[in-house]
Amino acid sequence: MSEIINKVAQSALVTINLEELLHPGERVVYDIKDNLFHGLILREKDFRAFIKENDWSVYDGKNVAIICSADAIVPTWAYMLLATKLQNHANYYVFGDLEALEQALMQEAIAKIDPEEYREGKVVIKGCGNIPVPTYAYVEIMRKLQPVVSSLMYGEPCSTVPLYKKPKV
Repeated sequence: MSEIINKVAQSALVTINLEELLHPGERVVYDIKDNLFHGLILREKDFRAFIKENDWSVYDGKNVAIICSADAIVPTWAYMLLATKLQNHANYYVFGDLEALEQALMQEAIAKIDPEEYREGKVVIKGCGNIPVPTYAYVEIMRKLQPVVSSLMYGEPCSTVPLYKKPKV
């Protein structure tokens, strides 16, 4: 009887799981419509009092999407003032919906990757997982790693789709 050899375990493949890069903090929406007078206008005096008195610790470690779901004109400074309080509590915040927040979190995570760690490596970008990873994240990781790796693949180490192989010079 011949011995079964795990060639995947012996290979030089490096797997990157994009879902593991995401910050695990809760995602929440802050809707500034709740600060509007009669759902129409933002009164500076009232808003500044709210900003000063509100318990911002409820956002500790959370990832916040800032929106205004009402059809109202909200001055830019109001969002900026809100950001001054979230800065000291939230892990991350953006102006936009939850999808914009996820994209910003993923872009931040990919930006932290040092491509030199993968120089001349054979890299597999993990496909399936527990958390859906948006397509833009896969495109971004390709853009970041393709200039330095010897090959890039998608899927699982035991079953990959070849995407890029560095030409031999």
